[in-house]
Amino acid sequence: MAHKKAGGSKARQGSNVAGKRLGVKVFGGSKVKEGSIIVRQRGRVFLPGKNAGMGKDFTIFALKAGIVQFEIIKNNRKRINIISQS
Repeated sequence: MAHKKAGGSKARQGSNVAGKRLGVKVFGGSKVKEGSIIVRQRGRVFLPGKNAGMGKDFTIFALKAGIVQFEIIKNNRKRINIISQS
């Protein structure tokens, strides 16, 4: 008979785990180039609007160059639009 309890997985034993660098990378009113990352997120916290796309890991990026605009829609959700400069 073993006299030691089974330990947890190795990944959870270290207390100094690096962060995932999530969050807003470019704020409202800032200029962005095509393909620039605007928000890294887990789940659909922010929604893509005009000239913005969403990757498979929920990253929102600019489809065209322009100025970032955050818009509040129903249920306190936020949509991110890119206003083109032309």
